[in-house]
Amino acid sequence: MNAQTIANGLKGYVSEVAMAVDVAREAVTFEVSDTATAYVGLSERRADRPDRDLMLIWSERHGWAIAVETEPDRAAYLGGEDPVPEPAEVARFVAEVIGGDGRGQARPQFAITGDRDRLAGRLARYIST
Repeated sequence: MNAQTIANGLKGYVSEVAMAVDVAREAVTFEVSDTATAYVGLSERRADRPDRDLMLIWSERHGWAIAVETEPDRAAYLGGEDPVPEPAEVARFVAEVIGGDGRGQARPQFAITGDRDRLAGRLARYIST
């Protein structure tokens, strides 16, 4: 599989995640270079930090995380074994962290660096026809 499959699949996947967390497409970006990454600007804020914007970020190395825009190194990771979890699972994670019911994980649980074929296979189902 190639970078184009990853790019097309990531575009569809991130779009579905954005819909699941009720974010407009204008607040979504992604990139496939030496590492595939995505960014979703969240419209909601945590009650304990109402003055700080949140971002939902994804990387092929660590999966999904939520971070404060000005403090990206202090992220809460979704975790799990799948770097491409279902959009509904990502939406639950976002709701839990924003609602204060969940803190996520302080560190990611996995890294799939270098396994681009596996990543492409996971993302291929999100390619729109």
